[in-house]
Amino acid sequence: MFVRTERLFLRPGWPEDIDELVDAISDEAVQRNLGVGELPRSTHAMRDYLTRPRDPRLPHFFMYLRTPGGPKLVGGIGLGRIEDDVELGYWIAPSHRGRGFAREAVRAVLAQARTLGHRRVVASQFADNPATRNVLEETGFADSGTERERFSQGRGMPVRARIYVANLEAKPFQYAARDLSLQP
Repeated sequence: MFVRTERLFLRPGWPEDIDELVDAISDEAVQRNLGVGELPRSTHAMRDYLTRPRDPRLPHFFMYLRTPGGPKLVGGIGLGRIEDDVELGYWIAPSHRGRGFAREAVRAVLAQARTLGHRRVVASQFADNPATRNVLEETGFADSGTERERFSQGRGMPVRARIYVANLEAKPFQYAARDLSLQP
């Protein structure tokens, strides 16, 4: 499954991406804000991660900025399961933060989630990461008023995370990503 947005191309990772992905994901600023398990930091672990079977209703993408000089890795985004919820998670490489890529990708993945039949998507935000709160609120998520303890591999300890919810049935998302899926 592939999704194209105004500036980004969201796609699965490919074997030729492994070194670039490991380098970007190994950044401590990326790891410390992940609300899910640690992303792979070695070539072997990344190869395993990329070849792992995935639920087609829970896509994982890497974000590439489309540029005249070729694609540039910006970050990653995907859907996963946490307890009974579908959860959105993303990361942006530090050199690409503050340029709206997270908002653009989150809107596209929410549109894709709706197309895949999901009615509700949750996301979490650590208190010391207000940028994530801003992205979530600007892309249709609402603060649920609840917190959940999440183990942060990057911090090496449990951290309280605020839970945000996007009700995909409540209102149409104004952003429609262009789905370039190769699947029927």
